[in-house]
Amino acid sequence: MDLVALLSDPQTWAAFITLVLLEIVLGIDNLVFIAILSNKLPEHQQARARRIGLALALVLRLGLLSLIGWIVTLQAPLFDLGLTGAPGAHGEPTFETAFSGRDLILVAGGLFLLWKATKEIHHTLDPEPSGEQLDQKGHAGAGKAVVANFGTTIAQIIALDLVFSIDSILTAVGMTDQIPIMIAAVITTVSLMMLAADPLARFIERNPSLVMLALAFLVMIGLVLLADGFGVHIPKGYIYAAMGFSVFVELLNIAGRRKRSAP
Repeated sequence: MDLVALLSDPQTWAAFITLVLLEIVLGIDNLVFIAILSNKLPEHQQARARRIGLALALVLRLGLLSLIGWIVTLQAPLFDLGLTGAPGAHGEPTFETAFSGRDLILVAGGLFLLWKATKEIHHTLDPEPSGEQLDQKGHAGAGKAVVANFGTTIAQIIALDLVFSIDSILTAVGMTDQIPIMIAAVITTVSLMMLAADPLARFIERNPSLVMLALAFLVMIGLVLLADGFGVHIPKGYIYAAMGFSVFVELLNIAGRRKRSAP
């Protein structure tokens, strides 16, 4: 199908809009993770870390689209543990023991997200001096700590970008077989995420209670990735509805606190 025919086909636009909406929903997790990690860096590095993180997310997604044939093969089973899960309500096993490449990536990503979110919750409850604070106090080696923190942050962002990118591309493959539509949807989605990244990070930073809520979301998302890797598919609509309701309640709390503190 040539470009003119593709653009004039209503199904093309319907698939594009649907894909963009789905990619935005899937990208929220990625965006929250980047916002939380970048906010721990010195202020002059935060925006750069977010831009690099989202640019890498775009590069990974476009790169994976160029390997679409290989990505599809990730859903083929690699090995089977030969175990049988307890039967569910309809007699089917409650979990799968045959693992594909996608399953292994989701399990690894889920475990990483659980570890990182738990570690960040611990640091939020029991904060330690950051590299920037050490630098202000004049401690030796503070500059090296800041550089290491930036590099570590980017490496962690890349790791989760890969997990979310593969999930994103597999979702796109299930929606359409037109590569140009997928590319346009990915570019549009990441562009919107770049516009939202700085305001979201500033909003989270101004409202510390949201940090704990966002970290709790990351724990939940890690568990969902882990469950999905073991073949237990939790409807994403339930997850995002719960997240949306929690954010709404917290926004009411923030509004109430501001009203009480206003002169």
